[in-house]
Amino acid sequence: MADTGLFSPLTLRSLTLAHRGWVAAMCQYSADAVHAPGVPHDWHLMHLGQFAAGGAALIITEATAVNAAGMISPRDTGLYTDEQTAAWRRITDFVHRHGAVDAKIGVQLAHAGRKGSAWWPFSGRRGSVAAGDGGWQTVGPTGEPFGSYAPPRAMTEHEILATIEDFRSAAARAVEAGFDTVEIHAAHGYLLHQFLSPLVNSRTDRWGGSEENRFRLTLAVIDAVREVLPYSMPLLLRISGTDWVDGGLDGASSGRLAAAAAERGVDFVDVSSGGAVPDAVIPAEPGYQVHLAEQVRRHSGVPTGAVGLINDPGVADGVIRNGEADAVLIARAALRDPHWWARAADELGADLPWAPQYQRAGGF
Repeated sequence: MADTGLFSPLTLRSLTLAHRGWVAAMCQYSADAVHAPGVPHDWHLMHLGQFAAGGAALIITEATAVNAAGMISPRDTGLYTDEQTAAWRRITDFVHRHGAVDAKIGVQLAHAGRKGSAWWPFSGRRGSVAAGDGGWQTVGPTGEPFGSYAPPRAMTEHEILATIEDFRSAAARAVEAGFDTVEIHAAHGYLLHQFLSPLVNSRTDRWGGSEENRFRLTLAVIDAVREVLPYSMPLLLRISGTDWVDGGLDGASSGRLAAAAAERGVDFVDVSSGGAVPDAVIPAEPGYQVHLAEQVRRHSGVPTGAVGLINDPGVADGVIRNGEADAVLIARAALRDPHWWARAADELGADLPWAPQYQRAGGF
């Protein structure tokens, strides 16, 4: 294959990925909220491990909270205790041992902000979890709720600074747990995106108002995380390339954010979209976010990843060959076919050093 296709390697700092087909973060809502809050277990080992065995080059974990109040739901994973760190180490070791290619794994560090304390999708309930059911008081830039969710408490200066430190501590734990990279989650209407978006952040202090002020928290988190990562370890950032609402974030503002992030040590920007407000109209169709990755790449010069209903290997390969993005991340397609990359390599005629169990005559 040509050097610019889906199955060409990509190096970020000292980390070389075997190819450019990666796994996007997918919330599982499967931790034991009662007996082991935030601790990944056998489900997470199986869920993430299957993608390594199936040929993914890089696997990003689900949104993993940097503190207890940062969870989306009571059943999210976390990375703020020793027990959680040790459990993640078991999973990273498994991925490194059993990848069909030289599989790598990164953790997505997150804080849900005003979208936290929510019922998980298969609970049969919707909206916010009450305190009596294991919920908690959420926080955000202001006291304005997300749709019908319970109102958050506007964060104080002290809480904002403490949250930055929680991202720093979680990143240090990520290194201890054996992750190959860290991705900061600043998309989908969660805390950092809430501060970034003018549709949500109406603060009048140094954390809101102007674009510079709205970017301040995300850039401060980048600084904190970068300080505790080895220089050789790349740092990824997930953003919403647009809010899909007039007056919100768009390709140009997201490009400026990506450029500022790169100056502070971000090596790759994973471009998704939406989530800031509940009434956005999102044209979800195959490849609907690819143009956002291309816009951010063009405005900032930073390598980007395209994500969102990219199911066909030929389409994914075309995104790379056309220079629209530098990697393609898949999610639902991977759930349907955990060996998507093995099949894609066969369809595209890629010659990769697969693990011995994949090397048989006649293809996959």
